[in-house]
Amino acid sequence: MKDLRRNFERFCYKHRYKGIPNLMLVIAIGMAVVYLFMQIDPSNLFYHTLRFDRNAILQGQVWRLLTYIFIPSYGNIFLLAISMYFYFFIGKAIEGSWGTLRFNLFYLCGVIITDIAALLLHVNASSASLNLSLLLAFATLYPENQVLLFFIIPLKMKYLAWFYFAMTIYDAVRLNFFPVFALLNYFIFFGGDIVNVLPDFMKPNGGYRRAQRPNANWAKDYQKKASKPLYRHKCTVCGRTDTEHPHLEFRYCSKCSGYYCYCLDHINDHAHIQ
Repeated sequence: MKDLRRNFERFCYKHRYKGIPNLMLVIAIGMAVVYLFMQIDPSNLFYHTLRFDRNAILQGQVWRLLTYIFIPSYGNIFLLAISMYFYFFIGKAIEGSWGTLRFNLFYLCGVIITDIAALLLHVNASSASLNLSLLLAFATLYPENQVLLFFIIPLKMKYLAWFYFAMTIYDAVRLNFFPVFALLNYFIFFGGDIVNVLPDFMKPNGGYRRAQRPNANWAKDYQKKASKPLYRHKCTVCGRTDTEHPHLEFRYCSKCSGYYCYCLDHINDHAHIQ
């Protein structure tokens, strides 16, 4: 499984610029257009044509499997504007970290899983669950990043992820398991990396083992040991070297303050060292 994920990440890295760039901007503009039509059309004909409708889909209106993502989650224009900006911001950050192709596949995978779950469970799909997976993805990549809740309260993303995890479990128990299905793409793409947003007591060894700040001049401090041969590249996160893993690719991060090397598995989602 690890080899499959490694090959997938390598493929996405090599083709990172393929796909639809600024996908969340496209979706935000689509939401704004739909909201405008909903305001000027009292019959809401445009809305009923785009929304997810299981019976209509089974009768051949397959465009509803995709168009529901453009339907606004809020009727209030102020809340809608805030939510669109927020999800555009985190979507752009994730796309910048992963690349266009991987982010497109992440969102597309969420749409497909949501469609299948909604058809099987006889419920209506919406963009809310997809946006929740975006929030969790951003929190996993940047757990220490702070946002201003209600533009006033500073809150770390990992705490916001805890809250949404709890709400998802509550909704799954109270209503149905659809919210869980809607987040499957998050678990598929992140796997074991979800521990980044878990509290310390839920992490292996109770969070005792933490990443240490590496020596920025490690390349100048080679020491020859009898048991370990010299190496040219060493991943700052996992410690693997090009000597131990000759087929593993290594990159150096230009955003980190120093001479830091990362393997292909960690170059896209590591925390930049300043």
